[in-house]
Amino acid sequence: MIPFTHLHVHSQYSILDGAASVFDLVNKAKEDGMTALALTDHGTMLGIKEFHQTCLKLNIKPILGCETYVAVRSIHDKSAKEDRYGDHLILLAKNKTGYKNLIKLITIANNEGFYYKPRVDKSLLAKHSEGLIVSSACLGGEIPMLLRDNKIPEAEKSVLWFKKTFGEDFYLELMRHLAEDKQLREEVYETQEKVNEKIIQLARKHN
Repeated sequence: MIPFTHLHVHSQYSILDGAASVFDLVNKAKEDGMTALALTDHGTMLGIKEFHQTCLKLNIKPILGCETYVAVRSIHDKSAKEDRYGDHLILLAKNKTGYKNLIKLITIANNEGFYYKPRVDKSLLAKHSEGLIVSSACLGGEIPMLLRDNKIPEAEKSVLWFKKTFGEDFYLELMRHLAEDKQLREEVYETQEKVNEKIIQLARKHN
């Protein structure tokens, strides 16, 4: 069996996105023979303590993280429509320093950057980059969205920024969502497959 670990996982703390309880997630990982699991709820770390304790209890390595929202401009911009959202980005604590930086980022996102969503920005990511593992996230991430819109040069520029900021701890993320519903399959799965092909090309080009 090839070892496998889920690194992009939402619990019930991801409102309107995650449905599973922290215990159920960890228990399922245990049942499936996994040795580690990440928790990356949207914009919050509310489930991290429960997740950490449950993982240790079931002898699963806990990987502490968050799927944050990166402001298109800065966290201080709170006027335009584009400021309401933010590009998705997965942050994982690599070590104790990374965990402290993760806490700082999510605290700032909620206390200073909140505008419809708790947001960080690239200047904050650069300032608190040490000890963090980063991946480009889902179709809501900056790079996947640029690739979806066939903006290859812009996507490549973004890849180079993340590589410069996080070095070998930056990864391009692949995911596949199989949907039985025909409309969902056309809207999500087929788009994801096309984006995945372009991500693989970028990954090979930039190692």
